[in-house]
Amino acid sequence: MSPSPPSDEGPCYEIRLAGHLDDRWSAWFDGLAITHEGDGTTTLRGPVADQAGLHGLLTKVRDLGAPLISLAPVDTTRSRSDSEPLASSARSFPDPAAVAGIDP
Repeated sequence: MSPSPPSDEGPCYEIRLAGHLDDRWSAWFDGLAITHEGDGTTTLRGPVADQAGLHGLLTKVRDLGAPLISLAPVDTTRSRSDSEPLASSARSFPDPAAVAGIDP
């Protein structure tokens, strides 16, 4: 996955999680903007300093136990909607319970 060219703070990413996180989690996620989507998901969006920072954020998602829906670099070089990730780079992940064969 190739992120958009770095801004002053680093490339921007969008992380979508199942469920709604309270806005107080923004500081824990290194100041990423938190948006509650109408479909019951939360979007974390903002600049990430480097790959190590991205891995750190994903570790926090794992530690929180929030199901990861997708991770995508956000193109900040074109005039596009702030909420529109690079479609060709988006990665979607199956429901962990379905993969593990767990019946909810």
